[in-house]
Amino acid sequence: MSGPAVQPLRLALVGNPNCGKTALFNLLTGSRQKVANYAGVTVERKEGRLLTPAGRTCVLLDLPGAYSFHAASLDEAVTRDICRGFYPGEPAPDLLVCVVDATNLRLHLRFALEVRALGKPMVVALNMMDAARRRGIEIDPQVLQRELGVPVVETVAVHRDGGKALLAQLDAMADRLSPPVLQDLTEIGTGSSPEQKLHEETRRLLTLAVCMPTRTAHVDDVLDRWLLHPVIGLLTLAVVMFLIFQAVYAWAAPLMDAIDAATVWFGAAFGEQLPDGPLRSLLVDGIVAGLGGVIIFLPQILILFAFILALEESGYLPRAAFLLDRLMSKAGLSGRSFIPLLSSFACAVPGIMATRSIQDPRDRLATILVAPLMTCSARLPVYALLIGAFIPQREVWGILNLQGLVLFGLYVAAIVSALLVSWVMKRWRRDKGEHALMLELPSYRVPNPRDLLIGLWERMMIFLKRVGGIILALTILLWFLLSFPGAPADAVGPAIDYSFAGRLGHAMTAAFAPLGFNWQICIALIPGLAAREVAVASLATVYALSAADDTAAAQALSPLIAQDWSLATALSLLVWYIYAPMCISTLATIKRETNSWKQMGFATVYLFVLAYAASLVTYQVAAAMGAG
Repeated sequence: MSGPAVQPLRLALVGNPNCGKTALFNLLTGSRQKVANYAGVTVERKEGRLLTPAGRTCVLLDLPGAYSFHAASLDEAVTRDICRGFYPGEPAPDLLVCVVDATNLRLHLRFALEVRALGKPMVVALNMMDAARRRGIEIDPQVLQRELGVPVVETVAVHRDGGKALLAQLDAMADRLSPPVLQDLTEIGTGSSPEQKLHEETRRLLTLAVCMPTRTAHVDDVLDRWLLHPVIGLLTLAVVMFLIFQAVYAWAAPLMDAIDAATVWFGAAFGEQLPDGPLRSLLVDGIVAGLGGVIIFLPQILILFAFILALEESGYLPRAAFLLDRLMSKAGLSGRSFIPLLSSFACAVPGIMATRSIQDPRDRLATILVAPLMTCSARLPVYALLIGAFIPQREVWGILNLQGLVLFGLYVAAIVSALLVSWVMKRWRRDKGEHALMLELPSYRVPNPRDLLIGLWERMMIFLKRVGGIILALTILLWFLLSFPGAPADAVGPAIDYSFAGRLGHAMTAAFAPLGFNWQICIALIPGLAAREVAVASLATVYALSAADDTAAAQALSPLIAQDWSLATALSLLVWYIYAPMCISTLATIKRETNSWKQMGFATVYLFVLAYAASLVTYQVAAAMGAG
């Protein structure tokens, strides 16, 4: 008879931001990861499994980065409560792995002392030891281990065998770990450890165990001399952002062509195997045309994500925040708003969630309200469709891509609009106060390809699940609304005009005709409220169902709208999507983060007003200039 099953050892990685904790998590768990949210909050939860050399299975939790257990943000509060074993519905970890940056022990050791004060089993992982040696930093792990009273191991998260010592230490400690005892640890690490004592103990440990020739690396000093220059630094940042948007078009084109060809092939294959009827229409005109019209833009989205992840891994993003602090403060924001707003280029939801790192309530609210103006990746399919259909693909000055220039201009328009809106909010609230920026500038490092690939894989799966979930459901619903009821026997127009969606679209044109929107665009706006990228799938479905014959239905969407729309209409729709009211998930996140229906309603109304007014001006001016 077999004995009781051995429960996996529960480990938790804890440490300051920029300590390499997530890179170590990726090294130990690889692709065996699950990403979700903690119960009741929007903080991301990452869990993975690993196998030690002795064959022991462990569950590893990557906790949000924290500077202190004196929580100044929701992320830090979650980390504190889980480490103490008090977080609802979250089992207490058996062992804490405190990751510290070996090149910045002056900051990171202080937090390790707070973790030790919890009285739980722990290991200190001296991460980035390779970088410390290159800088000539001498660290004696044995002295640190003796003085701290806990095991200290060296790790290099960017090397394949960089976690070997940690895994061996886990095996050595596993059999000695007793089941966690939940006790009242409210005062441990807070009241009983005053800040002054923590700093004094940190200085004592540094004196005993660390010999640091300089406080900063020579390479960091040289790069910062240029990249943090008030003029050269800003120009460099502008060039970096410009090159990103050029690459989004130039690099993605071959992959997009391949996906487009595959979509046409699948549609034709389904069409040949099925007789005419509702099922064939659903598969070809609804699912294949709708989903294919969104998936085709996956390469561009992944390229944009790759650049953002690389800039974050390199240590450049905090420096960009520092550079932009003065400019953003004049607009009523701070440099801390830069990273949440840059995250919003990928998606406004994590961007809004990232504002929890902003301690000033006014700055945080202003950042939340302007984050939807950032050009999220969901807008990219719409931009790519319209730019590809109406902007010629030619070079400017022999080196620049005209379509990339237009895309860059749309992003710049969104950024300028966000700064203007924030400036108006500051004047409206009559806030004249200064909000000082304090942040850590990590050492520069080369992004680890493994971490980039894992990050891209996670984001690709999130996008595909979104396509396979909400977008698929909305595409099928839209197909039904466009297909039923059928046209009466004496109908003189296309059957789609008599459908539920056709009638609604024609009714909406009364309000949107001044913007140059036809009834097909009006239909696409409705499901676009649930997810912006659905607008492209909706247009593909509308035009497939309203095509005169099968040949026209099989054509790509771009030539169809280029033939049916004027340039003024295309420009108007591009401007609409700079300001368009955000998707429902973004609205829900604003409500959750502000705990205010009023703020959510304000964001919805002001974005709709901006979108309508800007599109109206764009269409009327463009039509008057002969673009209609």
